[in-house]
Amino acid sequence: MNGRIILATIVTLVIFHIVAFAVYGTWSMLTGLQPPTPDSPGTFLLSVFVQKVGHSLAFVLIFYFGRSVFGQRWLLYAFLWWLFSVFGEFGEAIMPAYSVQEACAGVIAEAIYFPLAAFITMRLIVGGRFGHTGD
Repeated sequence: MNGRIILATIVTLVIFHIVAFAVYGTWSMLTGLQPPTPDSPGTFLLSVFVQKVGHSLAFVLIFYFGRSVFGQRWLLYAFLWWLFSVFGEFGEAIMPAYSVQEACAGVIAEAIYFPLAAFITMRLIVGGRFGHTGD
């Protein structure tokens, strides 16, 4: 099972990164949203990576420990994470360093990557087509 947890965490991290960058890039093209201006792009990318590693690890481990509840309710699991994140995004938007545009892009990205990551995590942790193990 440890290998499946590690694999699910890595796949979730990749999903979170790819979707987030695709959505923010597209959102920037459509709305003119400017990327943050940290001291260096490397610092920004490292910061995002560290945050996404933490989110991915928590996402997979909470699913793993709650698999008896969420194993076949992966969409509910994704929705709960998305709901939590919506409040986080708009809570950040209250501060001057984060815009409503960034919050909207975050909500859109999370609406895509949480269900996708939950489905893949369910498949890797619980198994089966939709979480049914044949028990």
